[in-house]
Amino acid sequence: MKPISSDIQRLQTGPILSTLLRLAVPNVLALVMQVLVGITETYYIGRLGTTPLAAIALVFPFAMLTQMMSSGAMGGAVSSAISRALGASNTERANALAVHAITIGACAGTIYSLIFLAFGPVFYQWLGGSGAVLAEAVRYSNVLFCGAFVLWLGNTLASILRGTGNMVIPSFGIFAAALLQILLGGILGLGLGPIPSYGMVGVAVGQILAIAACVLFFLWYLLSGKGRLKLRLRGVSFQREMFFDILKVGALACLSPVQSVLAILIFTGLIARLGVLPLAGYGIGQRLEFLLIPISFGIGVASVPMVGMAIGAGNVVRARRVAWTAGCVSAFNLALIGGLFAIAPDLWGPLFTSDENILTYARQYLHIVGPAFPFFGFGLTLYFASQGSGKVLGPVLAGTIRLVLVAGVGTWLINAGAGASDFYWLIASAMFVYGISTAAAIKFTPWGKA
Repeated sequence: MKPISSDIQRLQTGPILSTLLRLAVPNVLALVMQVLVGITETYYIGRLGTTPLAAIALVFPFAMLTQMMSSGAMGGAVSSAISRALGASNTERANALAVHAITIGACAGTIYSLIFLAFGPVFYQWLGGSGAVLAEAVRYSNVLFCGAFVLWLGNTLASILRGTGNMVIPSFGIFAAALLQILLGGILGLGLGPIPSYGMVGVAVGQILAIAACVLFFLWYLLSGKGRLKLRLRGVSFQREMFFDILKVGALACLSPVQSVLAILIFTGLIARLGVLPLAGYGIGQRLEFLLIPISFGIGVASVPMVGMAIGAGNVVRARRVAWTAGCVSAFNLALIGGLFAIAPDLWGPLFTSDENILTYARQYLHIVGPAFPFFGFGLTLYFASQGSGKVLGPVLAGTIRLVLVAGVGTWLINAGAGASDFYWLIASAMFVYGISTAAAIKFTPWGKA
């Protein structure tokens, strides 16, 4: 096993801001590429007709949940455990944790597949799916979630690499897989030359094949010993304590993406009751929100190994400084973007429609919610930083407060006959409360002795 490298030493003692930015940039680029994949696949499916386009809308929240759980929640827990072991100069434990993490990822992916193969149709009916739309959604879902095992395994391996402080290789693998997914999705979904169109099923198969290639690349890199941690599968005995080290963070952290998706579904349902125009305006504003998430996500994921290694080395003061620095960088970036579109909303809305009635609602959304974006980014990035410390209960509870606020106040607004602007103010308030609550949780949760 390799000794602790100078690269890891720099993560433990180097300048916080410059190190954080160096780690964050590859993550943000890879995540932006994944957003582009979603846009491209929506374009492909839109070419197939209205029914497939409606069908993917039913499946999308659960596909997004898979990604958020495997990469952000459980993935952050994996990175945290490994980085804390490396911070304590225990490479043997880091290797054993990697093997345990792979086992957890494989089991979780299998369970996720079985759940959606068995209950997917019920979930889509709850969202209003019926007839041809429901049938198309089930066909697409059955293929897509058969590949959940591959997706969980790929994100677990990427998280192992991130836990060593290596952001370039996982970002490169994800970026390359995204390009391959765009290519295969177009060919198999729409057809090309002698290759027939397989419709939505072809798009799903393209995704699975691209991620499978990424898994093979990550496995080769980890087994080859080219990185800071050489993966050894033999000679590792499974230990309950190591499973617990990962799951005590990951299982609890998985509640956060569930809360986020529930908040989106609840709010979408509430806005839909106001009519098509407010819903369309909300949808345009929400697209911008989704594009901003990779910035907070990328910075937050970059902070996990820095916090984890500081905790492992017993340097709690540095761990907290990393967390606050990451949160402030994220908030600053989202404040610039949110402020720009709040002042000039027509830089965004007309990209999606020329209908002035819809644009009126989109402008209203951006005027009200844009200034709250930095609070959302601040909270989300601090949530990831807290994973590095192994203490995520507070940030998860902050997400619970946000969910309860949206559901409770949203229901009251509907009964009171409120207008669209009132609901947009609720979104902004929920972002503000989430950011402040997460910051308070980080402030008052002990991470260890200073």
